[in-house]
Amino acid sequence: MSQSEVIHSQPSGPAAEPVLSVRALAKTYNAGQRTERSAIADVTFDVAKGEFVCVVGPSGCGKTTLLRCLSGLLTPTSGEVRFEGTPLTTVPERLSVVFQDYSRSLFPWLSVHRNVAVPLKVAGVAKQQREARIREVLDAVGLGDVGRSYPWQLSGGMQQRVAIARALAHRPDLLLMDEPFASVDAQTRFDLEDLILQVRRELGITVVLVTHDIDEAVYLSDRVVVLGRAPSRVTEILEVPLEHPRTQVGTRSSDTFGRLRGHLMELVTRA
Repeated sequence: MSQSEVIHSQPSGPAAEPVLSVRALAKTYNAGQRTERSAIADVTFDVAKGEFVCVVGPSGCGKTTLLRCLSGLLTPTSGEVRFEGTPLTTVPERLSVVFQDYSRSLFPWLSVHRNVAVPLKVAGVAKQQREARIREVLDAVGLGDVGRSYPWQLSGGMQQRVAIARALAHRPDLLLMDEPFASVDAQTRFDLEDLILQVRRELGITVVLVTHDIDEAVYLSDRVVVLGRAPSRVTEILEVPLEHPRTQVGTRSSDTFGRLRGHLMELVTRA
């Protein structure tokens, strides 16, 4: 692995303000109590505009805790998260989150169309503009013809597409995803990976995706943030110099993919 492919220290970042800036982030549950547990000890990294960053690490290392801190859903014990230059104290309007459990994130009593409309209504988007946005995002995820269906009438992969469409409806600057493809079968997972790459390319959004799947992290990302065991720290940030557009067969069979996969596997298993 050449020095150009691996970054052992935190990147200096682009001249422009990062979309997401994380500094010395730490999270301890039940601090000061007998049940005190430190999930994150010291995490620092930046995410540039338009970048796709994956976060990997051993099971139980605090990946989901980190993502919840990045989204404003969880308050860190110490350190700082800045979103577009502003300290994060709550979930900002220009940020969306997609969770692993799509069946619990969608409202089963609402149609697909109305599920996607929820954040737009909350944001006060006018009806005509709202309808145009809904059509746009459903078409973007390949569900333009199922707006009148209900989530329970759709397959798991289609339900997750609805969740992604809803997250994209208000055109966020940053999309956070917590193992979003872990609950679907392998072929559907590949389809959803390609979908999010396509949506990222077409809409120009910034993505941070937490995953336990090493191959998925290499396939999707521009850089991979590797965490050690809990309480987690960043052990390495890995550049992914794979060309775009990427394909499941061509990209995964390349020598570069194999080298990156092997290096990441070694980092995670020895953590």
